[in-house]
Amino acid sequence: MQTHESSLKPHPSAARSAVDATRRRAQRAWALTAWANHGFVTTVLVGFFPVFLNKYWAPGLPGTRSTLYLGIANSAASLVVMLLAPWLGALADRRGERKLWLGLFTLLGVIGTALLATIGPGGWALALPVFAIASIGLYGGSSFQDALLVQVAAPHEANRVSAYGFAAGYLGGGLLLLINVLLVLQPKWFGIADAVTATRIAFVDVALWWALFTLPLFRYVPEAAPTAEPAGWTELLATMRKVLADALVRRFLVAYWLYIDAIGTLQQMAVDFGAKLGLPTAALIKALLMVQFIAFPAAVLFGRLGDRIGARPAILIGLSVFMFVTGWALFLHSTWQFYVLAALVGCAQGGVQSLSRSLYSRLIPRERAGEYFGFYNMLGKFAAFIGPLLVGVTAAVSGSPRIGVSSLLILFVAGAVLLWYVRVPDMLSGDRNS
Repeated sequence: MQTHESSLKPHPSAARSAVDATRRRAQRAWALTAWANHGFVTTVLVGFFPVFLNKYWAPGLPGTRSTLYLGIANSAASLVVMLLAPWLGALADRRGERKLWLGLFTLLGVIGTALLATIGPGGWALALPVFAIASIGLYGGSSFQDALLVQVAAPHEANRVSAYGFAAGYLGGGLLLLINVLLVLQPKWFGIADAVTATRIAFVDVALWWALFTLPLFRYVPEAAPTAEPAGWTELLATMRKVLADALVRRFLVAYWLYIDAIGTLQQMAVDFGAKLGLPTAALIKALLMVQFIAFPAAVLFGRLGDRIGARPAILIGLSVFMFVTGWALFLHSTWQFYVLAALVGCAQGGVQSLSRSLYSRLIPRERAGEYFGFYNMLGKFAAFIGPLLVGVTAAVSGSPRIGVSSLLILFVAGAVLLWYVRVPDMLSGDRNS
C-alpha cells in the first residue's frame, strides 16, 4: 500500500515543470501589458497626437506656443501621477491590490483615448486635458505594472524578463502604429473617407487594443500577499526616509531621476521637434516606426548584455548613445539625419529603461515593491514634469527647437556621471533580496 501511494505522488521534476510553466505563462501575461499600453505610446503620445494637435486642433497657434502647451499637458499628467503613485503603491501593498489599481488606471487611459476621437477641429483647449487624462492612465498603470515584475520573475530572471517586457511593448506598439499609419496614409484602402476620419478611428483602436491585451494579466499573474501595514501619508514619509537612508538606492535613484527625464522627454517631443524643423509628416511617422522595430531586438540584446557585463555598465553604454543623439540634434537639418537619430534612439532606449527597472527591483524589499516602485515612478514622473517644460521653455526663449532638444544633454551627462559612482554589488552572484 505504501508503494502504491508513493506511485501516485507527482514526480519532483514534473512538479517543477508545472511550476516553471505557470511562471512562464505569468511572465508572458505580464509582458503583454506592455504590448497593450505601448500602443498608446506610439500611436497617440509620440505619434498622432502631436501631429493632429498642430494640423487639426491648433493650426492657428504659433509653433512654439503649441509646443509649450503640449509640454504643459505632459507635465501636468506626470505631476498628478508623481503625487499619487507612492501613496497608492503603499495602499496597494497593504491590501494586496496591485492588479486592481493597474486595472483602474488602464480603464482611465482607455476612456481618455477613446474620447479623443470625439473632439472636433480647433478643439485644442479640450484635446489637451483629455490627452493628459489618458496619459495619467498610462503613467499610473505603469507604476503597478513595474511593481508586478517581482511577482513573475525571480531575482536572477529580472534582467531578462524586464527586457522582454520592453521588447513586447516595442513590438506591439510598432505593429499597431504600422496599422494606423496605413490607415491614415491610405484611408481609401479601408473604405474610409479621409485621413482625419482615419485618425479618429486610430484613437479608438488604440483604446480597444489597450483594454484587450491587458486582460490576460488579471488571469495569470498572481497578486502579492497583503502586507497589513499602515499606508497613510505618515507611513509614506517614513518610507521615503527609509529609501533615502539607503545610500545605494539613493544614489541610483538620483542618477535615474536625471537620465530618465531626458529619455522620456525625447520620446514625447521627438515628433513635435521634427515637425517644427519642417520635416514631412510621413518621414516622422516612418522614423517612429523605425524606433519601435529596432528597439524590439535591441531591448532583448541589452537584457543579455546586462547579464554578461552587469546592468550598470550596460546602462552607461546606452546613455552614451543618447548623449551623442542630443548633441547632434543641434546640427540636424535633413530627413536622413532624423532617421539616423531615430535608429540610434531605438538601439538604446528600451535597454536603458528595462535594465534600470530590473536593477532597482533587485535593490528593494520584494514584499513592498508597490510602495518602492511608486517612489521610483514618482521620481520618473517628477523628471518628466521638468523635462518637457525645459524643452518647451528653452525652445520658446531661444526661438530654436534644436536648442530646446539639445538642452537635454545636460541631464544625460549628469545622470551618467552619478551612475558611474554607484558601486552596485555583483548582481550575477546574488542580490540584496536573496
